[in-house]
Amino acid sequence: MGGPEVTRLIALLAKLPGFGPRSARRAALKMLQAPETRMLPLANALADAARSVRACSECGNLDSQDPCTICTDRQRDRSIICVVEGVGDLWALERAHVHRGLYHVLGGTLSPLAGTGPEDLNLTPLLARIEAGGISEIILALGATVEGATTMHWLTDRLKPHALQITRVAQGVPMGGALDILDDGTLAAALRSRRAV
Repeated sequence: MGGPEVTRLIALLAKLPGFGPRSARRAALKMLQAPETRMLPLANALADAARSVRACSECGNLDSQDPCTICTDRQRDRSIICVVEGVGDLWALERAHVHRGLYHVLGGTLSPLAGTGPEDLNLTPLLARIEAGGISEIILALGATVEGATTMHWLTDRLKPHALQITRVAQGVPMGGALDILDDGTLAAALRSRRAV
C-alpha cells in the first residue's frame, strides 16, 4: 500500500465519524491522486481552523470570533435562548432555519453512569445571561434519551426561580415516519404531545 505516511493518513481519517478503514482508504487515495487541488487546500483549512476556531465565551458555539457571529447578530431575538447538548445540535437547528433567537451549548448531559454531573456542564455563562436580564424564554432542545430527560428536569428545577417561560421541543412521530416501525417510547411521547387539528 504506500509507506508510513499513507498508513498514518488512512489511520487518522478512519477515526473521523462516518469513516471506517475502507472509506478512509478511498478518501486518502482521492486526495493523494491530486494533492495540489485536494490535499493541500484541506491541510491549509485544517491548520487555519485549528489556529483560529474557539468556543464562544457566551454560548459555547465554535467560531473564529468571540463572542460568536450568532451572539453578536443584532437581528436575532435576544429574549429567547435555545439550550442544546452540543455544537452539532446548534448547527442542525441553524441549518433548518427554525430558531432566530440565541443559543447555549451545555457540552453534554447529566449521566451518573458516565460520571457527568452538573459541575461538568457549561452552566455558569447561561445563568449569567439570565441574571443579566432581558431573557423571557428558555427552550430546552435536548435529546429524547434518559440523560436528556434527566438534564431537562434538573435544568427546569434550577431555572424555575428566575420566572422564565421554560419550553421544550416536541417529540414524537417524525415526518414520513410509519407508526409500525417506531419504538414504544417515541409512540408514547407522540400520544402525550398530541394537539388539536
